[in-house]
Amino acid sequence: MIEALGSKKRLMILRSLSRGERCVSELMSELGMDGKTAKHHLDVLERYGIIGSEFRGKRKYYRLKKEILIQISPPPSRRFMIAVVEREAENKV
Repeated sequence: MIEALGSKKRLMILRSLSRGERCVSELMSELGMDGKTAKHHLDVLERYGIIGSEFRGKRKYYRLKKEILIQISPPPSRRFMIAVVEREAENKV
């Protein structure tokens, strides 16, 4: 899970998908990525089960499948926690 979330570009994709489903071209335009880069990061997120996809015509749409909570706290608690909530996200395809 750390590998999947350990990239600024993947976090940008997740933030975008938290606002609703997107196809690759929409993500490319919104995030300023080329197609190969966007597809690579989407494949990683999909492999970890964080996002799902569905073809509609010639376009592939991506959506969040899981809710992810990240907590990073300064001292004295020094907490670093990533929690994956195993329920379907609200924005379904």
